[in-house]
Amino acid sequence: MAHIEVSPRGPAIDWSWYLRLAAFLGPAALYSAVFIVVPYANLLIYSFWKTENYVIVRDFNVQNFARVAESPVYLSVIANSLLVASIVTVCAVIFGYALAFYVAFFTARRRRFLYFLMVIPLWTSFLLRAFIWRLILGREGVINSSLAWLGLTDEPLSILLFNRFSVCVALTYVFIPFVAIPVYAALEKIPPATLEASMDLGASPFYTLRRIILPLSLPGIIPGAIFTFCLSFGDFVAPSLLGGPSGIMVSSVIINQFGSAFDWPFGSALAIVVIAVVGVAVALARLLERQYE
Repeated sequence: MAHIEVSPRGPAIDWSWYLRLAAFLGPAALYSAVFIVVPYANLLIYSFWKTENYVIVRDFNVQNFARVAESPVYLSVIANSLLVASIVTVCAVIFGYALAFYVAFFTARRRRFLYFLMVIPLWTSFLLRAFIWRLILGREGVINSSLAWLGLTDEPLSILLFNRFSVCVALTYVFIPFVAIPVYAALEKIPPATLEASMDLGASPFYTLRRIILPLSLPGIIPGAIFTFCLSFGDFVAPSLLGGPSGIMVSSVIINQFGSAFDWPFGSALAIVVIAVVGVAVALARLLERQYE
């Protein structure tokens, strides 16, 4: 609370408290306003306008959202994005949890070094990590070259690239650290005495994993899963490099609307739909997290 000093002329306000508060909250509030509130508000406003003859008309309407809801093409693209994001999230959680579990419980002195190796991929460009899989899965990539060298195939396999499979593989690889790192932090906080007590009371390793380790590691699983889902749902790089007709995602359509189509209002409406889906996912994750608090 602000300090008020009583003087002969009346109560005096201690402005230094307000100055300290402004100095503490000012940068964060300014950053939120400039980079979050204003851009999202501008996006929302554009979504209610329309484009006629490549000219943006400021006429309030819901035509863009109706176009999204009524078009099977855009609904299928959104559904494909949801499917890809769900597959990537499940795979990243499985592999990320297994990696974090191994590093936390089976590495002893090498734990810090292996944790460092988990962090290293985050230092590399996202574009580079996605492009590597184009080289691996390509017709002359590592997999096809190995299969041909072993005599297992007569010609390169074309099903490995430019489809939903290649997009899911690349995104899973990219987002495994996003799951492994928070899960490792949660596993490291589990007291060893708790696990020892479970084993001493006759619990099997599987029972200890299911009833003790998994519930206590949920504070790491849920954030990792929601990060993976949200980022993969709106990803643009992997579908552009690796996706074919079955790998088109909503982000590619949005980029096209703001680019060659020059339909900014419709692109804004699609972006609002993406933000709404992400918001619902975050809300559901928060509800799930509250159940285990």
